[in-house]
Amino acid sequence: MADVITHRDAASARPTLSLAARIGTAFAIWRQRRALAELPEHLRQDVGLSETEITREIRRPLWDMPNTWR
Repeated sequence: MADVITHRDAASARPTLSLAARIGTAFAIWRQRRALAELPEHLRQDVGLSETEITREIRRPLWDMPNTWR
């Protein structure tokens, strides 16, 4: 049982991002969502997402990012 790592232990083991890294990540998210919003219709179909899913992604707040980016 001592070998079990709880979720809280795993989260605290992650390095803390500097302010510059956080700003860079936020800017990258903003750029990607803006690029998705500007895609022409024929390319949006190639992405494999519905219009509803694309709209939802575009409207997500800046701080709402995938866990892998944190």
